[in-house]
Amino acid sequence: MKTMPFLNASAWIDAENEADPNSEIYQEITYPKELLYSDRMYERLMTFQPTASEEVQIAAKAQHICRWKIARESYPMDRVGYLKWREDLKKFHAKTTADILQKAGYEDAFIDRVSFLIEKKLLKKDEETQLLEDVICLVFLEFYLDPFVHKHDEEKLKNIILKTWNKMSDKGHQEALKIEYTPENLQLIKNALGL
Repeated sequence: MKTMPFLNASAWIDAENEADPNSEIYQEITYPKELLYSDRMYERLMTFQPTASEEVQIAAKAQHICRWKIARESYPMDRVGYLKWREDLKKFHAKTTADILQKAGYEDAFIDRVSFLIEKKLLKKDEETQLLEDVICLVFLEFYLDPFVHKHDEEKLKNIILKTWNKMSDKGHQEALKIEYTPENLQLIKNALGL
């Protein structure tokens, strides 16, 4: 049974993401890009770990909240610029979510925990941060790997897959191998992992 603060916070997160000017077509329906991503994150979390805490559920939904407001192009187009952009995004997502959670009536400890998770602190050490990272990686592999395949050469793709794999837990790895990939992408993953 979902609490009223959770239902309100979820609806407000969705409303923010619905304002995304970027769209994505999935199964012939057009969605605001970050709303679709948020839905995918939440659904994957609930199938992967149905007992996930309310904090992780909110963090999953809000992982990319209003992401379009900080454009990649507003940072230098190099590795340093990319890392700075990613770091600033995490803080922005955490702050935007914290404001919503405050409005929904959550206590400071709950809000701090959600911010901690969105900022992906103590990856590999904190169980819930790891759970969230697994979900992020699974959603990437299922829905976003294929568009990457059409943009990059094989070496770069192998590198991306390897980095993704190394962020995941053993349970995440098992789940990743159950995803239905195209034969080409499955072969690419196997090549990258030396399977």
